[in-house]
Amino acid sequence: MERRERRAEAVERLDGVTRERFLRDIYPRRKPVVLTGLELGTCTTKWTIDYLSQAEGSKEVKIHVSAVPQMDFLSKNFVYRTLPFDSFVQRAAEVKHKEYFLTEDEKYYLRSVGEDVRKDIADIRKQFPTLAEDVHIPEYFEKEQFFSSVFRISSAGLQLWTHYDVMDNFLIQVTGRKRVVLYSPRDAPYLYLSGTKSEVLDVDNPDMEKYPLFVKAKRYECVLEAGDVLFIPALWFHNVISEEFGVALNVFWKHLPAESYDKTDTYGNKDPMAASRAIQILDRALKTLEELPEEYRDFYARRMVLRIQEKAYRNDYG
Repeated sequence: MERRERRAEAVERLDGVTRERFLRDIYPRRKPVVLTGLELGTCTTKWTIDYLSQAEGSKEVKIHVSAVPQMDFLSKNFVYRTLPFDSFVQRAAEVKHKEYFLTEDEKYYLRSVGEDVRKDIADIRKQFPTLAEDVHIPEYFEKEQFFSSVFRISSAGLQLWTHYDVMDNFLIQVTGRKRVVLYSPRDAPYLYLSGTKSEVLDVDNPDMEKYPLFVKAKRYECVLEAGDVLFIPALWFHNVISEEFGVALNVFWKHLPAESYDKTDTYGNKDPMAASRAIQILDRALKTLEELPEEYRDFYARRMVLRIQEKAYRNDYG
């Protein structure tokens, strides 16, 4: 397949941004930005492979294991396995493995979860209390807005599927290096969505025969070094490539009033309640259109699209 170079707009990088400046000048713009020079605690220097292994010891963690670098949530091209945390860290830091589940060069990914995934959110203070003591989270939001703090560890070369989250978040790169590709919510029509996820896995070299509209999506890109913090506004699509073994912390907070969110959502990826209801209503409307002959169904479907565009689309979307 022919490789197509895709030009990207660099995500803005800002140094030493205070909480006041963030809330006044950056947050209202609803665009990603990389924040540098923030006080993150001792984690950026302490979290070596040996320290991580010793700090949390042999507690068991559930991990993703994939035989290929591009992890696909839609086709589930990975398996879940359980390992002692110290063993997992050592394996994730390796390129070739003497002990493995699938292949000697398999990739590992930890996304921390609550004690009971049906009821509890991920919170580094509860799941990894020793490591939490090393972290200073930039609280550029009100305490009651906090939703979760997700601890992540990735093998070098691992690429996570393109998706959006329904809450604002900081992706804090503690160690290692990541490349992040982002797309605006406005470009959703070009991303071939299945729920919250895009079918386009290889954003660097997409199959343009299968996904011809993908070229219309404007690409934003940044590289995160240790100590960088990426602000990802809710609904922005992002694809994350771990260029090195790395450790990160994702902090999510509620941008909308608390009652807007599904109270059963422990991952923070269910659409807001009103959006879910609207989609259900639309599905019922489409089902009703099936009662009409094709010519009429096509005509009234187009009228519905025009009405949605007229009533709900923003004209000032950046």
